[in-house]
Amino acid sequence: MIGEAEIIALTVFSSFLASFAQYLFKKNLPRFEASIRGLFSIIKNKFVVIGLLIYIVSLPIYLFALKNGALSFVYPTFATSFIFVLLFSKFGIGEKISLSRVIGIILVIFGISIIALTF
Repeated sequence: MIGEAEIIALTVFSSFLASFAQYLFKKNLPRFEASIRGLFSIIKNKFVVIGLLIYIVSLPIYLFALKNGALSFVYPTFATSFIFVLLFSKFGIGEKISLSRVIGIILVIFGISIIALTF
């Protein structure tokens, strides 16, 4: 039997992987036209392919957590992806992060904490 801490760890790890994949997509997607040639330019980008593979790896981890935990807990915990994406955006891409986004992330952390306490 898998415990609560393991479900939390798996969900957060899956969220991290999915967020990192999104970061790789954003940072490395070439400008492309909506055509077959544009599609091939995406497929040939090794970082986009790596991001896709990471995204694929995150799915079974998430599904395992979902199978062993309550949907009403696992899915909201996956919202940690908002935190990871904000960090990747700021430190990996250099996006400017507004105060309202920081407040939103704080609310997400607060909400996840409340849900975790009730699990």
